[in-house]
Amino acid sequence: MKAFGLADEDSSAAILDVPTPEAGPGEVLVRVLASSVNGWDVFVMSGHARGMMEHRYPVIGGKDYAGVIQSVGEGVTTFAVGDEVAGIIPTEPFLSTGSYAEYVAVPGDGFIDRKPANLDFEQAASVGLAALTASVCVELLEPSNGDVVLVVGATGGVGTYAVQLVADRGATVVASALEEDGEWIRGFGASEVVDYSGDVVAAVREQHPDGVDSLIVAVQLGEGFNPLAELVKDGGKIASTVGGADIEALAERRVSATNVVGQSDPQAFAGVIRMAAAGTIKAPITRTFTFDELPEALGLTGKQRSRGKFAVTISS
Repeated sequence: MKAFGLADEDSSAAILDVPTPEAGPGEVLVRVLASSVNGWDVFVMSGHARGMMEHRYPVIGGKDYAGVIQSVGEGVTTFAVGDEVAGIIPTEPFLSTGSYAEYVAVPGDGFIDRKPANLDFEQAASVGLAALTASVCVELLEPSNGDVVLVVGATGGVGTYAVQLVADRGATVVASALEEDGEWIRGFGASEVVDYSGDVVAAVREQHPDGVDSLIVAVQLGEGFNPLAELVKDGGKIASTVGGADIEALAERRVSATNVVGQSDPQAFAGVIRMAAAGTIKAPITRTFTFDELPEALGLTGKQRSRGKFAVTISS
């Protein structure tokens, strides 16, 4: 089958011809029709995960997928051949399986659910990891009506979902975005926009001199993390998807901080799929790429002007 990934230790990411997997006990074989691009995919496919995690070559890229079940392994009773599904490749202690492939074998009781009928395959494949990560952050913060939540990296995949989820709870969302993206992110529920090409801290202080109740960080900040954390009121909460939160130091002023890692659990994934089905969250797809255009999609992700999610059509 056709796949996109790293052939060996010395290879760059490229289109590969690899054996088609089979559904083992407890697994389903999915014909992948669509995927999407996450920051993690860029990190792995660029070779930066070498030396950090075991690679069992070939290492196929991609975490999110949507497609149709082709076969079911022994013991699987929740899915049948022909079911349309969406899911996330489960985390393992090593890298190997990915969704940038024509077929993928995954656990039938893992991060997989039926594709909502109101979503096409590209939309369903663009919920996945980004929406799940955003959901974990929002659950940690527990925002409610009257709260002010600053979302940094608001126009990225995780950030755009976080904006929607926080707004759905009735909180005021302050989103960091370029001025030209302001109207776009307001369309997802942001109440206020601060231009991140300027002084974000000063802009937020001007509008909220007493600080904000919570902070979500969904973009690498480096030394800029601490000044933003200072905007959070004593007793507030912070969730960061990129690390950087000094949990012990922040606890001294009763700020609860979490550096979010991992994929939570399958039930949480089922939850975001239900929200997508209900229209509570919408996939912020700004461009759809073909399989052959994957190198371009991976190269653009994380650039200053990229926003929302890039979907990928794997096969028709």
